[in-house]
Amino acid sequence: MHITALVESPEHVCCRYRLAAFRPYWEMAGHRLELKPFPESIWDWFRLEREVRSVDAVILQRKLIQPWQLFLLRKACRKFFYDFDDAVFLRDSYAAKGLWSSRRQRRFTAIVQSADRVIAGNAFLRDQVRHFTNGSISRVIPTCLDPSVYPSAEHRRSGLDVQLAWIGSSSTLYGLERIQPILEKLGQTLPRLQLKVICDRFLHLQHLRVIDCPWSEDTERELLAAADIGISWVPDDMWSRGKCGLKVLQYMAAGLPVVANPVGVQAEMVRHGESGFLAETAEHWIAAIRRLARDPDLRQRMGRRGRHFVETHYHLVEGAARWLSVFEETQTWRKSA
Repeated sequence: MHITALVESPEHVCCRYRLAAFRPYWEMAGHRLELKPFPESIWDWFRLEREVRSVDAVILQRKLIQPWQLFLLRKACRKFFYDFDDAVFLRDSYAAKGLWSSRRQRRFTAIVQSADRVIAGNAFLRDQVRHFTNGSISRVIPTCLDPSVYPSAEHRRSGLDVQLAWIGSSSTLYGLERIQPILEKLGQTLPRLQLKVICDRFLHLQHLRVIDCPWSEDTERELLAAADIGISWVPDDMWSRGKCGLKVLQYMAAGLPVVANPVGVQAEMVRHGESGFLAETAEHWIAAIRRLARDPDLRQRMGRRGRHFVETHYHLVEGAARWLSVFEETQTWRKSA
């Protein structure tokens, strides 16, 4: 199959992890992937409409396109897939207008009702698709990665001189800012504790030392492996239940135990007491971090279990196989239709 994917940009995190990473596996199976940024003008859309007539399938990633754009795309392409890894039918947790958006819901409904297959990043997102259309068209393909490209944390630090790690974008840094009181208490309780923030924006705390690390695709894996504990916190709302847990997977791939609040996929990915700890209150967070800080052997064991969990359940091979299954079933369907 010749597949054209419409993406925000080939460098965007969603494209890199949910499409481009699978390209070698798709090519080995005889498929060809072409990545195209979303058209910017009406003339670009008409040009795209002509171009996609010659391809076998189009993947629209995340974008809630306008009705006329959807009409052009659906009319022109032979097979139409929609891939999404956030609750795009909502505004995000930090939007001033709140979560609910009738415009987003209308566009999302139109897209999933037009699609031949809808690829959701987790079961919660798949279930939302089933509210609007035939559930048989939806598939779960989680965000995946290759743990072998991540160096594994050595956990040589002992005592309380440990380093927390948080990785994300400026938009998700709001979550870290929401738990500033917890972070300040951690710094007061464990004075030698550090927090490494790998991002394009940073925060400053009074009682916890923050190490600013500008994000780079070339350095993110080494920066994570040089830390001791990965942390993640998201608000308990529908937007967060649509998140696919990339940062948690990255921590685990780097051999870090994870401390996170039990919301959405975080409650599934972090096995409490095995690969990390699920913490809700400030007291839970302090107890978890203190225990891990004092026991490098425990961090090592939990890190190994987390890495094995990613290798078993979230490896690129697994995600690629699920995509190939979608391609095969739609090819068969087209021939028999």
